[in-house]
Amino acid sequence: MTSPAANASPEEARIRANVLRLAVAQALGGANATVIYATGAIVGAQLAPAPALITFPVSLFVVGMAAFTLPVGAISQRYGRRAAFMIGTGLGVASGLIACLAILTASFAIFSFSAFVAGLYSAVVQSYRFAATDGASPAFRPKAIAWVMAGGLFGGIIGPMLVQSTMSLWLPYLFAASYIGQAALAALSLVLLTRIDLPKPAAAGAVKTGRPLMEIAASPKFIIAAICGTVSYALMNLVMTSAPLAMQMCGLSLTQSNYGIMWHVLGMFGPSFVTGSLIARFGAPRIVAAGLGLTAMAAAVDLSGQSVWHFWAGLTLVGFGWNFGFIGASAMVVETHRPEERNKVQSFNDFLVFGTMAVGSFSSGHLLSSYGWNVVNWVAFPPIALALGALVFMGLLRQGVSARAG
Repeated sequence: MTSPAANASPEEARIRANVLRLAVAQALGGANATVIYATGAIVGAQLAPAPALITFPVSLFVVGMAAFTLPVGAISQRYGRRAAFMIGTGLGVASGLIACLAILTASFAIFSFSAFVAGLYSAVVQSYRFAATDGASPAFRPKAIAWVMAGGLFGGIIGPMLVQSTMSLWLPYLFAASYIGQAALAALSLVLLTRIDLPKPAAAGAVKTGRPLMEIAASPKFIIAAICGTVSYALMNLVMTSAPLAMQMCGLSLTQSNYGIMWHVLGMFGPSFVTGSLIARFGAPRIVAAGLGLTAMAAAVDLSGQSVWHFWAGLTLVGFGWNFGFIGASAMVVETHRPEERNKVQSFNDFLVFGTMAVGSFSSGHLLSSYGWNVVNWVAFPPIALALGALVFMGLLRQGVSARAG
């Protein structure tokens, strides 16, 4: 019996091979982010000159993601996605080595800079999901996005396990060896991505035929997709940034914190094996709505107690919510642009997502240190209501269009 893969055309085989490589690269790059989230606030607490600056390095990580999204799009458009990938993985190697140096020298400034450089790398990693759709059929695009994001499931295992197994190898320099390991993972990803076969950049004339970015960005479909992606990612980041330190403040151990982040990242990426199929069956807006509902449930669990099980359950639920919300919103973004417009629209969407995240991330340390863990979770409900309202508005617009067409 012949398998579907054997019957695939050369183009389909190329796309599926790219998806596999990008999924592995997502796992390695996702481990980079997990190391930052698992250790950043704790190292910040050790090195920061003031309590309000504890989460400053993690916030700079998000700033790095926001700052590099538009350049990633520009580099990809002019030189191809592979060039952007090579630059990104090189930055990933540098960030781990700089972070190790910061811990060895007890420098808060250097550690903060290393987190910013890690954010630059993460901005490139975020583009992997869109790269998987290049040349893919409309029906395969949601699955390609979800399958690449599924690679993050292994990042959710690799990252915490790396931290757990290496955090005490270079005492008294807690986590120094963990960042050496993170640099090694980025180097491995660089080698892998040299083999990827992506379409060449569009000719300058083809790019100029696309619609102006602001015209696309002003469309209700793009605005609603951007709102949903931004809310899903920003709330996940708010919780993930604060949770390790909140667990420490509640008397829980570093090991319990590391496993909490592992459960969270498993929740983020584990559903990806089915999310694409769910989007194909029920539509992206419904899956996004389900994700927002799960994020609200996570906040409710966090507000109900502060045992290790409350933290782990809340972190897992907010991970599930992010998966449905962000992958669904990404699938919505892909439907808003033409092929020649993809790089500028996708990078602008990510700029909005991570720019908003940066604002929220800077406030997370102040919220946690000044008002406590419960307030961090109460903050989640108004943005969820906004995003759900946007989805309802989209449904009303579609009903109006259908009624006029009928």
